[in-house]
Amino acid sequence: MDAYELATRNTVEVVTDEELREVLARPKKRVYTGYEPSGEIHLGHLVTVNKLVDLKRAGFEVVVLLADLHAFLNRKGTMEEVRDLAMYNRKCFEGLGLTDVEYVLGSDLQLDRDYELMVLRLSQQITLNRATRSMDEVGRQMETPTVSQMIYPIMQMVDIARLGVDAAVGGIDQRKIHMLAREHLPSVGYPSPVCIHTPIMNGLDGKKMSSSSGNYISVADSVEDIQKKCQKAFCPPECEENPILQILQYHVFPRVSEVVVHRPAKFGGERTFQAFGEIEEAYRKGEIHPLDLKKTTASYLSDILACVRDHIG
Repeated sequence: MDAYELATRNTVEVVTDEELREVLARPKKRVYTGYEPSGEIHLGHLVTVNKLVDLKRAGFEVVVLLADLHAFLNRKGTMEEVRDLAMYNRKCFEGLGLTDVEYVLGSDLQLDRDYELMVLRLSQQITLNRATRSMDEVGRQMETPTVSQMIYPIMQMVDIARLGVDAAVGGIDQRKIHMLAREHLPSVGYPSPVCIHTPIMNGLDGKKMSSSSGNYISVADSVEDIQKKCQKAFCPPECEENPILQILQYHVFPRVSEVVVHRPAKFGGERTFQAFGEIEEAYRKGEIHPLDLKKTTASYLSDILACVRDHIG
């Protein structure tokens, strides 16, 4: 798989494709993703982690921003709480393979005089309505937004500039903030970043994944928990919006060369798949039972996440 294929697989959008190709041709290139510290890193986070691993293989220097100050502004906890979580989350990311990358704690970067001046300069250009819209999908309690949440997207724009990155990776829910960055960063002397957007995964119940719903798999879950959660997961006959198939597509196949479905001979025997499209097509045709798909997914996911459990102790 060449650098372009690595950079673009399992994405929903690249803004723009031509700019990405230009960046890939450079001898030195940097990419970042920012993560608000949270209690558990789950499969929703792992989509962008896998993309950063891909981009590292494609020749990018990778920067992970542990966005403690963003989490504080977004009403996720006190500074002490989110900073402690940031350190725990870093251990999880390292266990997932994000080693030999640059980790930056948001408050170490963002409380600098020049950083703050750039935030203020950009705040003069961006309307309150535009800032609010950019936070619609990422902000907490946006029915009653606070002034702090209007600062949030502007800071994210300045992060891109001050970290000196060529590209920003995020879920498609980050798109509006990234478009603000592309539009306004040139006005303060920085180029528009390439924006690489990944899909938002469904929760195990087929609905929006959220910590409050408990419909997710944590990267620190035990083998038994992963098996139980996959066993109970929504797995309709259809392939679209199927959370078990999404786990195979976005988490299993990027990390293994083949997947073997183990079954007794009377139920079809073993079948080996070397690409996600192959197992998706077999499931679509009814050649694989949902229970076998769940068991196979749980087994491979447990093996993939074993390194995280070992790393965090």
